[in-house]
Amino acid sequence: MPDDLSDEGKMEEEPGSEEAAPVEERPEMDPTDTRGEWYVVHAYSGQEQSIKRRMEKRIESMGMEDYVYEVVVPTDEHIQVKNGKKTTVKERVFPGYILVRMELTDESWHAVRNTPGVTGFVSSGTTAVPLQPEEVDRIRNRMAQEKPMPKIDVEVGENVRVTSGPFDGFVGTVREIDVKQGKLHVMVNMFGRETPVELDFTQVEKM
Repeated sequence: MPDDLSDEGKMEEEPGSEEAAPVEERPEMDPTDTRGEWYVVHAYSGQEQSIKRRMEKRIESMGMEDYVYEVVVPTDEHIQVKNGKKTTVKERVFPGYILVRMELTDESWHAVRNTPGVTGFVSSGTTAVPLQPEEVDRIRNRMAQEKPMPKIDVEVGENVRVTSGPFDGFVGTVREIDVKQGKLHVMVNMFGRETPVELDFTQVEKM
C-alpha cells in the first residue's frame, strides 16, 4: 500500500489599504504540526530540490493537500574553505532521499510515488515504513542547529600541511579533531622534535 504628525498632508486611507503584515515562513519539520507520519522516498541524487518542487506542484494539482502535508529535502550548513576564504554552504543530509509527511492512502501513495524522479518508498517488503519519532527528532535537531558546522575533510592519523599562520609550510600528523570548534591538534616536527599545535581547520590541507 501504499509534508504628532499634523493632519496637514496626511492621506486618507481607504478601507483595506493597510500594508499587509509580513507572513512568517513556516519552519521545515515544525514539531507543533503533528498530522501524518514521516516517510522517506528514494529520488535521483542531485535532483532532490527540483523533484521536491515537482512533487509539491503535483500534490496541489491533484488536490491532495489534506493528505500530503510537507515535503522536505534535509540540509545542514557547513563552513568550508574555497579560494582561501571561508564560505558557508548548504549540503544535503541524505543525498538521494526526500522526506514526506503524509497520511498514507492508496491515492497519496500514488501521488508521491509517481512524481517524476521518485524511484520508490523506503519500505519493508511492499509496505512503506514511517520514520520513528526519535529518527525524526534527530533529523529535525540537525537541521535546526544555529551555528554552521565546520567541514573537516581529514582523519586522525593523516598527514597534513600547514598553509597559513606561524607554522606555514610545516607538515604534521593529526592527533585529535574538535569538530564543534573547527580545530585540529597536530603533531608538527619542529627543531628535531614533535610538538603539539592547535590549528584551525582552514589552516591545513591534506597531503
